[in-house]
Amino acid sequence: MIIDAKGLKKTFTSRSRKGVQTVEAVRGVGLEVKEGEIFGVLGPNGAGKTTTIRMLATLIRPDAGTAVIAGHDLLKEPAAIRRALGYVSQAGGVEEQNSPRAQVTFAAKLYGVADAAAAADRVLKRFDLADIADRPGRTLSGGQKRRVAIALGLVHTPPLLFLDEPTTGLDPQNRANLWDRIRELSEQGTSVLLSTHYLEEADALCDRLAIVDHGVVVAEGTPAELKREVSGDVVTLRLDDPGRAAATLAPLAKDTRVDEGVLRVYVDDGEHTLPSLLRALQEERLVLSSISLDRATLDDVFLAKTGRSLRDTGAEA
Repeated sequence: MIIDAKGLKKTFTSRSRKGVQTVEAVRGVGLEVKEGEIFGVLGPNGAGKTTTIRMLATLIRPDAGTAVIAGHDLLKEPAAIRRALGYVSQAGGVEEQNSPRAQVTFAAKLYGVADAAAAADRVLKRFDLADIADRPGRTLSGGQKRRVAIALGLVHTPPLLFLDEPTTGLDPQNRANLWDRIRELSEQGTSVLLSTHYLEEADALCDRLAIVDHGVVVAEGTPAELKREVSGDVVTLRLDDPGRAAATLAPLAKDTRVDEGVLRVYVDDGEHTLPSLLRALQEERLVLSSISLDRATLDDVFLAKTGRSLRDTGAEA
């Protein structure tokens, strides 16, 4: 394991006119990340994802828990851990005035790279930044800035890369392009730990993932394993009385859930079960306005584990 973390906890305390306020941001998170894999931490904003990554990156000290990262103890060897990882925050850290080449070269020098200029040239070419390497940072697009931020984290060729919400704010084309770059890093042996609130991103990119909510891990596994735990298919119905419909269809389903007036019915074989569901509704004179049949998604997993949809928390699909 390149990351073996157990029982991480972090509480923040703030003082204001309303008095002392305490927030338990992380309440006992454990993660095991294998070498060379892309491991995702999926959850809504405020779930504790960034705090967890910042603790593992030695930027803030945990109140409790242990971790061994790239063979080094989190609490006893923070300097060794910093040398072994690259860290890209949500903000990215790209300066507006200086060029990508100047910034990446400076980062290489900070990491003690022997030939900083050559290392900067290599990583800029790797991320197709050579042609814009001498432009001021303020002239770059959002996608270019994210690639520069990752170049800053990789210039010293660390075995482990932390990406905190790497594609937030990017358009679909730039997001897909960055996904390809992250996959390439994994294929070349770099271990990647990324946080995201994008369901599609977690499903498409991650070899394994942990779903986090209110500072705890509520589910962990490969995307396929997690979706199989919920069910094979999901029938989504909009109708006049979803509560009564749920009771009517419960004997025909593995599970039924009503969320924001929408009834989700989980079944193993949707195509063959659907006619029986429709007959049962007709017998009870329940009127449908719409119906759809889909494979289970990570949002269904989140709903099953927390009782609410990840999309409804303000996260995006």
